[in-house]
Amino acid sequence: MDKNKNKISPDELSEDRAVREIMEKMAAGDLKEIETAFDRAQTMKCCPIGSGISGICCKNCAMGPCRVREDKTGLCGATMGTIAARNLARHIAAGTAAHSDHGRDLAHLLGLVAEGKAPGLEIKDELKLLKFAKNLGIKIDDRDIKEIARDASEKALSLFGQQNGEIDLIKMAPEKRQEIWRKNNVVPRGVDREIVEVMHRTHIGVDQDAEHILDQAVRCAVGDGWGGSMIATEITDILFNTPRAINAKTNLGMLNKDEVNLVIHGHEPTLSGLIVELSNDKELIDYARSKGAKGINVVGICCTANEILMRQGVAPIGNFLSQEIAVMTGAIELMVVDIQCIMQALGELTKKFHTKLVTTSPKCKITGSIHMEFKEDNGLELAREIIRMAIDNFSNRKGEVYIPEVTSDLIAGFSHEYIRYALGGRFRESFRPLNDAIIDGRIQGVVAIVGCNNARVPHDKYHNFLTRELIKRDYLVVLTGCAAIATAKCGLMMPEAMEYAGEGLRSICEAVGIPPVLHVGSCVDNSRILTVLSEVVQEGGLGEDISDLPVAGIAPEWMSEKALSIGTYCVASGVYTVFSGEPIPVESSQEVKDIITKKWEEKFGGKLEYVSDINEVLNKVIGHIQAKRKALKIDIKKERVLLDMEARRTLKDV
Repeated sequence: MDKNKNKISPDELSEDRAVREIMEKMAAGDLKEIETAFDRAQTMKCCPIGSGISGICCKNCAMGPCRVREDKTGLCGATMGTIAARNLARHIAAGTAAHSDHGRDLAHLLGLVAEGKAPGLEIKDELKLLKFAKNLGIKIDDRDIKEIARDASEKALSLFGQQNGEIDLIKMAPEKRQEIWRKNNVVPRGVDREIVEVMHRTHIGVDQDAEHILDQAVRCAVGDGWGGSMIATEITDILFNTPRAINAKTNLGMLNKDEVNLVIHGHEPTLSGLIVELSNDKELIDYARSKGAKGINVVGICCTANEILMRQGVAPIGNFLSQEIAVMTGAIELMVVDIQCIMQALGELTKKFHTKLVTTSPKCKITGSIHMEFKEDNGLELAREIIRMAIDNFSNRKGEVYIPEVTSDLIAGFSHEYIRYALGGRFRESFRPLNDAIIDGRIQGVVAIVGCNNARVPHDKYHNFLTRELIKRDYLVVLTGCAAIATAKCGLMMPEAMEYAGEGLRSICEAVGIPPVLHVGSCVDNSRILTVLSEVVQEGGLGEDISDLPVAGIAPEWMSEKALSIGTYCVASGVYTVFSGEPIPVESSQEVKDIITKKWEEKFGGKLEYVSDINEVLNKVIGHIQAKRKALKIDIKKERVLLDMEARRTLKDV
């Protein structure tokens, strides 16, 4: 039987030209027997009944697994709605745990930096630290910056284990939003407490009301967006600098045949940032030259790439589904990984090439890799050791090195601080120009496109389709995570992308000097979007709450539990949020679908919806935003009238 007989062509599998090029080379040569996630997606079918697609399989006790229908319960009597709600809640808790644990590590790191116990690291944005400390209720007047950092670290860490009250950072949300959370009893008491309570409630024999279970899932997710993830974003800015607009390049063409190629991959910027800094060390560069290389080339994959891109300009060569393909170029000496979105397949795949795979997090080991554990006090030493290992491996390349000549320019680094600066300038920074542009209709609304890649849908296709169609219709698009890298690779973050934007959007972007597609950061940096929306509300003219704004969120190629947590905290914040690609794991339960759409919209002003057809996603999002514009009475486009002096004299005093 011909293994390749029914294979889908590369053109149908990915929109990334470089990825397609490697696939075609694989199919024609010695690499055709190597399997990637793209191959496995074609040969392995999804379980139709588990907690994946339909959400109606209960595995929460040893009497199961129980598969249920509308007319049939589990052995304990659990209904389809209860089981689907429990499964979804557990996914949300896992996503919250992943992002929030990242935030915890950074809060701990801030304290060590304040005490001088993290060599090579320092506080780089003191102003951001002062603002962060103030939001945590810490006294900042006439105090040493390191004392403030130490107290901020302790207070941030306390938010994880806090048992009562409210986590401090929810006060960054509009007052009306805080009132909605309190009314519905979903204000997080402590990040960890809410994760634990989800797990307890979903144990057999505890919470058995679907809506009540999902209320706790909302409280858990709010603890991510306005807690763990926000802590991660704020402290990353404090320690590594708040991003500002930066030019860079992207895609596999940024690998260099004549240099030592070292890939940073995962989600934590600490060790990766040190590696980038040391890669410019003259002693290490000379050592690389002594081994026959012309230099050291550090590039990135996934959200570690996004973090380092925004601050140090390092090229992201790909997103989640690019990681195996990158190894197959034969050009990578070493891939260093930390946490999240790292395929276990890399352990076996790298053995077929000369590439060394190095795991560094105490939370993550992969069979077939070299484990070199990062600790805050050994970062510089470890970074140097890893770079030397990559250099020593340069001469071990096997066979042909093939690097697609595919690159794109991009502009990244749009933190909410930089957006405010870009809109108003150094002395008058403000969101007023954005609000006014939305009010007068030149910008119809703002859409966040976020989330992962999923090998069961065409790689990058939905991200890029939606971005093109939205900016054409005068919607400003902001992106994070793998979605941001997807649009960067296809050229939508180049200055030339302005030609695809509608007349109104283009006029604003040209006036203030921003592109129509904004790279906002890594997946934890969705918290930046929450901050932007809160500041837009505070600026005035577009309602009193986030739920009044003409905005929406889309996760078009989602695959991780983190995406479900992000989607839920966006809904809880008042944002209409659409998932596509693969169904949210509640498809078989109409009761749960009604809760996360109708009930959540009644309670929080946002709803979580799965829409399979990508054109319908576009139409629904546009319809929602236009309805918000109508409710704000800004749906009728106003002519801009420039007054001459005679016309001004006729104006009445106001």
